[in-house]
Amino acid sequence: MPRLFIFGLGYAAGFVARLFEAQGWEVISTGKDGTLSFDDESSVRLALADTDHVLSSVPPGREGRGEPLDPVLEAYGAQLDGKPLSYLSSTGVYGDTGGAWVDESAPVGTGRRAARAEADAMWLAREARVYRLPGIYGPGRSVLDRVKEGRAHRIALPGQVFSRVHVDDIAAGVWRGIGAPGDAYNLADDLPCSQNRVVEEACRLLRIAPPPLQSVDAAGLSPMARAFYSENRRVANGRARRVLGWRPVFPTYVEGLRALNATTSPAIASSAPPMASGDQR
Repeated sequence: MPRLFIFGLGYAAGFVARLFEAQGWEVISTGKDGTLSFDDESSVRLALADTDHVLSSVPPGREGRGEPLDPVLEAYGAQLDGKPLSYLSSTGVYGDTGGAWVDESAPVGTGRRAARAEADAMWLAREARVYRLPGIYGPGRSVLDRVKEGRAHRIALPGQVFSRVHVDDIAAGVWRGIGAPGDAYNLADDLPCSQNRVVEEACRLLRIAPPPLQSVDAAGLSPMARAFYSENRRVANGRARRVLGWRPVFPTYVEGLRALNATTSPAIASSAPPMASGDQR
């Protein structure tokens, strides 16, 4: 049985784990819901010695708190030498493009996610498959939930646009990439648009009146949310399509929200594509 080791079993990585398990892999992981403690070095090193693929979803550390730039590479980098690697990164590495399209050839490190861009580069230097992710949504974590809870906003920012991806499509992208060359891959849907359009579609599905348009200041957004609205870009997914053969099950927010609202999102196992070419396991 092939083995996947996941550093940081969070929301997206949890969907990856379930997909791999459905395909007959054993999954060992660290994190709150993982099978090992990150700090249990002897157990982690033992598990890594017999691992076929390693995925990290651990974000970069915070420099002001004296944390390492990448905790995984800092603690276990030597044990990762020669192993197939994957890393969940962010399209935030591209910074603000004023709404222009970006692909993997675009410069990185100019935005608010400088530490993320540095960590992204460190994993690429190890020939990892680096998956750059935009806004992630899925079961229990979508605009449908925010609308139901009265937390959704429509912000008056003409021209604001960004990309998103359903968590099932992230899992499928990592699966497709197992035998692919180490490189950066954008996993994003086909229809970048404003957050307002997504909120309006969610309200239509729920038969709820959309919230009023507000300025960023009037909405009382958290610093993290305000920073989110400070960047504006469209993310191209052509390389993942060409190299990985990846096709999003949810090509736009419309299909994604409809599936979530109907609670009939395709089962992970049934929507899993075949193993990427070149993998011998």
